[in-house]
Amino acid sequence: MQIALTDYLQYLAIERQVSTNTLASYQRDIQKIIALCGPIGVLDWSELTTQQLRTFIACLHKQGLSARSLARLLSSLRGLYRYLIKENLCSKDPSTGITPPKAEKRLPKLLDIDRTQQLLDIPTHSSSDNDFINCRDHAILELFYSSGLRLSELVNLTLTDLNLNNSTVRVLGKGNKVRQVPIGQKAKQALQPWLSLRAQANPKDTTVFISQRGTKLTPRAIELRVQQAGATNLGQHLHPHMLRHSFASHLLESSQDLRAVQELLGHADISTTQIYTHLDFQHLANVYDQAHPRAHHKKDRHKS
Repeated sequence: MQIALTDYLQYLAIERQVSTNTLASYQRDIQKIIALCGPIGVLDWSELTTQQLRTFIACLHKQGLSARSLARLLSSLRGLYRYLIKENLCSKDPSTGITPPKAEKRLPKLLDIDRTQQLLDIPTHSSSDNDFINCRDHAILELFYSSGLRLSELVNLTLTDLNLNNSTVRVLGKGNKVRQVPIGQKAKQALQPWLSLRAQANPKDTTVFISQRGTKLTPRAIELRVQQAGATNLGQHLHPHMLRHSFASHLLESSQDLRAVQELLGHADISTTQIYTHLDFQHLANVYDQAHPRAHHKKDRHKS
């Protein structure tokens, strides 16, 4: 089973060019199943039955694995079986028909428009030695919110991806899918001084956002800078995805165009984008509860 898993991961890496993080995730998921197979004498993927797999899923859920993690595990396993069947190493997929426990729908956390303005409108540079960091961090925050980028997308942006004349950015998203996203005027105004400072820093990399040593910023470094901005400017926790969520929710609230938001976010499936319609309704519901003279039975209305 381990050999088959190794072959599958190599196939994904070479033929499908799946990212290192995704490969590691698949490996962790499938390794959980391998660990449960040994004690019951299942030594080959073709021997695993649907009933045994159901028992494994129930066992992992009992051990505290979330419904979301179990859904991902089943998805990883189905990918493996598609490969095994294609390679004639297996004749059927035992995960067919198995559904994970229903996950509780959690709405993503975001900033309202006023808090977003408060975060971004604070002056970020002066005539101090911190010009480089402050100017860069301001550009990072503005671009996250202006264009709704994922952390990985912003980290890997190169100078050739930016077209400030055209006010667009070329983004390489999940599954190596490329999309063009507009850059707002405020983000453009933040990027221009940053690019001037960047050019003076002896850059050793073509990525847009670099350290004072001229090297590419890591995802963790950007997360920490965003966290610090949240703590300093807002007195709250802030992470890059909150800015992406805020971008999507504010855009949908104003435009009511779900398809456009889907394309801007780079979602393959519109059902992923539909979470923001719930956020939009939540905003409307809050306005109703605060403003309508007869909105006294708030809890009852939400239950109905």
